[in-house]
Amino acid sequence: MSLVARYLEEHGIPTVIIGGARDITEHCGVPRFVFTDCPLGSPCGEPFNAQMQQSIVGMALDLLETATGPRAFTPSNIPWHGGEEWKKTVFTPEQPLLSAQGMKNWEIRKQRYRDQKDAG
Repeated sequence: MSLVARYLEEHGIPTVIIGGARDITEHCGVPRFVFTDCPLGSPCGEPFNAQMQQSIVGMALDLLETATGPRAFTPSNIPWHGGEEWKKTVFTPEQPLLSAQGMKNWEIRKQRYRDQKDAG
């Protein structure tokens, strides 16, 4: 979405990204960003919770109207109904979705990225 936003902005269409993965989205440098601390795939909030979704979309429209410069940011403080429990299935030290070899490959790529970042 960040690349699509950049393309649209270059052609005069203002955009707002609504989503999680704050570190990734901010790194991409989107013009306007509403951060929702919700599970991936639910950037506008809980399914079937129209009030929550309307509030988040309202924040995005407000940011579109009030942003004064690039990389404008608004955090949504609306909590996910189940609290932080959903994070336990995503952020685990074991990386359960990877095999032992997959984990090793991931660590190698991660270190390569760190080395490139340190080198500039």
